[in-house]
Amino acid sequence: MAPVSRREALLERIESGTARVGVLGLGYVGLPVVTAFAEAGFRTLGFDIDERVVRRVRRGESHVGDVAPETVAAIVGAGLLDATIDFGRLGEVDAVIICVPTPLGKTGDPDVSHILDAVSQIGACLRAGQLIVLESTTYPGTTRELLQPELERGGLRAGEDFFLAFSPERVDPGNANYTFTNTAKVVGGLTETCGELAVALYGRVIEEVVRVASPEAAELTKLLENTFRAVNIGLVNEMAVIADRLGIDIWEVVEAAATKPYGFMRFTPGPGLGGHCLPVDPHYLAWKMRTLQYRTRFIELAAEVNAEMPRYVVDRIAQALNRRRLPVNGSRVLLLGVAYKPDVGDVRESPALDIIELLRRRGAEVGYHDPFVPHLALEGGDLESKPLDEARVEAADAVVVVTDHREVDYDLVLEKATLVIDTRNGLRGRTGAGAFYPLAGPPRSGSAPNLEPVSGVDEARREPVPLDDLPRRYRVSAGDQP
Repeated sequence: MAPVSRREALLERIESGTARVGVLGLGYVGLPVVTAFAEAGFRTLGFDIDERVVRRVRRGESHVGDVAPETVAAIVGAGLLDATIDFGRLGEVDAVIICVPTPLGKTGDPDVSHILDAVSQIGACLRAGQLIVLESTTYPGTTRELLQPELERGGLRAGEDFFLAFSPERVDPGNANYTFTNTAKVVGGLTETCGELAVALYGRVIEEVVRVASPEAAELTKLLENTFRAVNIGLVNEMAVIADRLGIDIWEVVEAAATKPYGFMRFTPGPGLGGHCLPVDPHYLAWKMRTLQYRTRFIELAAEVNAEMPRYVVDRIAQALNRRRLPVNGSRVLLLGVAYKPDVGDVRESPALDIIELLRRRGAEVGYHDPFVPHLALEGGDLESKPLDEARVEAADAVVVVTDHREVDYDLVLEKATLVIDTRNGLRGRTGAGAFYPLAGPPRSGSAPNLEPVSGVDEARREPVPLDDLPRRYRVSAGDQP
C-alpha cells in the first residue's frame, strides 16, 4: 500500500472532524472563530498573551459580546475548547488560524509586529502536515513575502511539507444577522493544495466558501471591501458638510436618494470612522502602493474627510452653544455613547475619543454615558460612564448623541435637555423641549433655539443684527459666513 501523503492525511482529519484546530488571538475575531469550530465538534485550542483572557475562557466565560457565555461554557464543559498562554503547544494542533491585531503605527504605516510575533511562535513549533491560515487584515503580499520565508526557516517547504493560506476575517461586532458561520469566507492558498485544504477546513463550519487564486487576491479582497465603505462614507460625510452650508437636512437627502431602486447605495454620514477595520484597512493598501510609486488618491482623500468629522462635530457643538450665547469654555457637554458603533462596547478608533479631546482643548467639561463602556482611559484624564438621570441631563449645556445605543433613555433626554446635537440621526422624527440639531442643516422643526442669535448692533439704527442676516449686510468671504 502506498504511503499516505501529508495532504491526504490532513484532509482526512479535516473531513472526519478529528483535526485539532488552534486559534492564535482570542479577541473580537479569534473567539468567534474558535467557538465556531468547537461547536462543529472539532477539538480546539486558543492561544493568547493575556492571562486574564485565557483564564476567563478556561472558566467558560466570554469577554466578547458576540459570543454568548453559555456557548463558551458548553464547549469548555464538553472538552472541545481549551485556552493557553503556552505557545509551545502550537505543535499539538493540525491547523493554526492567526487572528491577531494589525493596527497602524504612529506614522500611519502598517504595524505587522503582532503577525511577525505570531509567525515566530508558530515557526518554533511548526511540524510537517500543519495548515497555517492568516486572517488578520494586511497588505497584499504579506502571506507570501513575510509568512512563507519565516515559516520555511526550519527547512520545511510551504505547499509540500506544510500548507499556507490567507482568509480575511469578516467579523462585524454586534451584527446578529451575519455571523462567522453564515458570512461567505474568501480563501486564497499559496498553492493549489494549500487552497484545497483551507477550503476544506472552513467548509466544515461556514455555509459558503469562496476560493480565489492566491493569497494576494484574498488580501486585496478584504481591502477592497473596507476601502469601498470608507470612500463612500467619506463622500457622504463631505455631502453632510455641503448640506450644512446650504441649510439642508442631509438625512432627508440621503433617504430621498435611497428611494432610487438602482444606481445608488445608501451610506450614512456620522461623527467619524471607528472600529478595527474602516479607519485602518485602507491605509494598508495606500502604504503598499506608495512602495510601488503609486498614490491612492481616492483613499487618501476619503481618509482626510473622515478624519476631519470629529472636528466638524465639535464645531457644530460650538455653533449650537453660541446660538444660546454660551461659550464652549466652561460649558458642560454630555456625550451619549462613546463606542464606535451602536450596541457594542468597542472603542477602538472611536470618533468619540477625538471629540472628547477636542472639547477638552476648548475648555469644555466633558462627561459621558455609555451602557457598554464603563470606563475610558484617556491621556487627558480618565472618565467613567455616569448614570443617565434627570439631574444630569438638565445640568448639561449640550447633550451630544455620538453613538445611538438602543438602551439609552432618549425620551428623558428629549424631555429634559436644553440643547441636543444628534450626529447619528438616532432621534429622527422626534422632537423635544429644547433646541435640537442634526449633524448638518438647520434645527429640526418644533425645536428651534429660544434665543435669537445676534452678531452685534447696527450703530446707525441702534438695533441688533441677527447672525443669519450678516452676509446680506456686509461683504464677507464664503469662509467667514456663519
